[in-house]
Amino acid sequence: MSGGVDSSVVAGLLREQGHEVIGATLQLYDHGAATARKGACCAGQDIHDARRVADRLDIPHYVLDKESRFSDAVVQDFADAYARGETPIPCVRCNQTVKFHDLVGMARDLGAEAMATGHYVRRVEGPQGAELHRAADPQRDQSYFLFATTAAQLAFSRFPLGDYPDKAAVRAVAARLGLPVAEKPDSQDICFVPQGRYHEVVAKHRPDAVEPGEIVHLDGRVLGRHQGIARYTVGQGRGLGQASRDGEEPLYVAGVDAGTRRVLVGPRRALPQAVVTVGEVNWLIAPPGGPLRCQVKLRAREEPRPATIAWDAAAGLLRVTPEEPAIAAPGQACVLYDGERVLGGGFILRRAEATGAAA
Repeated sequence: MSGGVDSSVVAGLLREQGHEVIGATLQLYDHGAATARKGACCAGQDIHDARRVADRLDIPHYVLDKESRFSDAVVQDFADAYARGETPIPCVRCNQTVKFHDLVGMARDLGAEAMATGHYVRRVEGPQGAELHRAADPQRDQSYFLFATTAAQLAFSRFPLGDYPDKAAVRAVAARLGLPVAEKPDSQDICFVPQGRYHEVVAKHRPDAVEPGEIVHLDGRVLGRHQGIARYTVGQGRGLGQASRDGEEPLYVAGVDAGTRRVLVGPRRALPQAVVTVGEVNWLIAPPGGPLRCQVKLRAREEPRPATIAWDAAAGLLRVTPEEPAIAAPGQACVLYDGERVLGGGFILRRAEATGAAA
C-alpha cells in the first residue's frame, strides 16, 4: 500500500470480497526528508495516508523499513547506470528487488495465499500457467515496467485493476468504499528525484557522471562542451547548445562514451539500429529455440513494433531485429509482446557490450 488511490482500492476490493487482507507499506526514505516530499510514492505523507486507509478498512497495516535496501538496489544502481553512459529505469529495478522479490518473500513467510498490487496489468491463467498481459486501459498499462517479474512471482501475484477501463472508474470505487484518498493526485516523476532534477541525485552518488567533457560529431569533430554525461540519452536533441546543429542539419545524441566522457552526436538518420542486443533477459515463456516473430517496445511511451528475435542461450543475449531500424537507448528495457501478452524482456546493451568490445 503506497498511500495512493490504486493500491488503496485494491485493498478495499479484496476486503469487500471477504479476503483476510494485510496492508504493507515500504518506507524508502528517512522520515525527515520523506515528510517534506509531495507527489511521490513511499514518502512520509503517503505512509500516513496508507495507515488511514487501513484504519478505514479495519485491516492490519505494517510499515517496512527498506531504506538501505532501496538505496543500494535502486538509487545507487540509477547513478551507476548514468556513469556507464546508460539511461536507467529505476521503477523496473524497484519492482525487481524491493517490491516483488522482497514483498513476495515476506508474504510467503506470513502464509499469505497471494500478493496483490495496484499495478495496471492483467494476470491471465493460460494453458501453461499464469501469463502477464497488458492492462485494459492502454494509457495506464504498466507491463513495460513489470517484464522482469519472474514466472514464480507472477503465479503468486494478483492485479485487480488490470481490467478497469480508466482511472475514473478506479476513483469511483474509492469513493464508493469511502476511502480518504479517493481524490488524491497521482504521483509524478521518479519517486526519489525531487522536481525531476535527477542529475542532482546522480551527482551525489557518482560525481564523475556530472564532470564536463566534449560533445563530438560521429565524424570526429569536436562541436562543444557538456556539463556531465548524466544529462544525455540516445535520441536527445535538447541541451546540446552550439552542438545542436551542423549547418542547417539538426543533431541528436547518438551515444555516450563514459570512458572518455564524450557525448557523441549525429544526424537523425545515423541513430537507428538494425539489430538491438539485449541482456539480463527474463523469460515468461519457454525461451525460443529459433527466430521468433513478435512485437517489441524499446521505450515506455511507444507502441510495440514488429520485430524478429533470436535467443543466444550460451551467451545469455537476445538479438532483436526490428522490422524497421529503431533508436535504442542503452539501459532502457526491450519488452517482448505477442499481442497483449508479455513474453519477457531485458535491458538494451551498449554497442560495445553487444559486440564484445571493451565498454
